[in-house]
Amino acid sequence: MFTGIVEEIGTVRALRRGAHSAVLSIDARTVLERTRLGDSIAVNGVCLTVTSLGATQFSADVMHETLRRSNLGALHAGSPVNLERAMAADGRFGGHLVSGHIDAVGTIRRIQRDDNAVWYTIGADATALRHIIMKGSIAIDGISLTVARLTDADFAVSIIPHTRAETTLSLKRVGDEVNLETDMVGKYVERFLGAPLPPPSATAESGGITQAFLTAHGF
Repeated sequence: MFTGIVEEIGTVRALRRGAHSAVLSIDARTVLERTRLGDSIAVNGVCLTVTSLGATQFSADVMHETLRRSNLGALHAGSPVNLERAMAADGRFGGHLVSGHIDAVGTIRRIQRDDNAVWYTIGADATALRHIIMKGSIAIDGISLTVARLTDADFAVSIIPHTRAETTLSLKRVGDEVNLETDMVGKYVERFLGAPLPPPSATAESGGITQAFLTAHGF
């Protein structure tokens, strides 16, 4: 689990491709502190498992599904990436619940300056947009941000100078692709509401919820 608060910008050392997968090696410093083999690090918002660890770099296996669902396959030696270690149980929760599981890849359509802020308008597919709400949370390349504008075709966020300077957003251009993870709570609610109703025998005759119903459904 992550919070979407980027800890540092790392640099891709290499992306070694296999038939359908890859091994990603990244130069970093902050996220390596107290990190061990098997720990999770979000790379541009993608949760990856550390499989090799050095003093100034780590490596992670990237499977076919991850390459297909994210923008990691477009990385190359020298690419900057947002990095965040998994959230510590006793740490501050500065962003929002981020799982590191990418829902869609969006495309930057406009970048506009607004006094000290910069607006990024991002196009996304209908499925991703259905899970985005005004003033809700969105993770863009692993950065926890607030949706400030929403249409049927895209959404926009407004970025303060600090966020722009401390992440890869300052390097993005119109046409660049970004990883999107929508708010997980909304997705679960939609799934539960769309689930089929339990059989009549699972509830009381009055239609209320019984202890047997709760037990049968894992409560």
